[in-house]
Amino acid sequence: MPGIVADILVAILAAMLLVAATGDLRARIIPNWLNAAIALLAIPFWWLSGLPLWPEVVAQIAIAAGVFAVFAIAFRIGAMGGGDVKMVAALALWLPPLAVLKLLVIMSLAGGVLTVAMLVRHRLAKAGGRLEIPYGVAIAFGGFWLIGERYLNQFG
Repeated sequence: MPGIVADILVAILAAMLLVAATGDLRARIIPNWLNAAIALLAIPFWWLSGLPLWPEVVAQIAIAAGVFAVFAIAFRIGAMGGGDVKMVAALALWLPPLAVLKLLVIMSLAGGVLTVAMLVRHRLAKAGGRLEIPYGVAIAFGGFWLIGERYLNQFG
């Protein structure tokens, strides 16, 4: 039964990532309540997954805090939005350390593709002003990739 409930939580996470990506694409905003929900639902997921408090849960929190700190610098220099920073840190709470590294690589590659696409669109439309990238889409893509690996890559 705990495995089924954990799978339901992962499905809820996927739905929240979809909501975040859609909202970021439409309005360039990821609500704080959504990022908080992503972060807080990691707690029952840890419990249902059997993660011991020490050292695994502590490591999850430390890694997510590190991710937040690094991306807070990106926010500070104007390279990323605050909602994006909170979203990637909240998602990191769900992932083991090596999966967090995979997330960062996948979301960076997806973010690069997204940036080029948005830049082309911006230039073709001859739009003025600063180009804003809905980076929540790239973060969600990385999350979907890793969720897919959880269920589709059972032989690796």
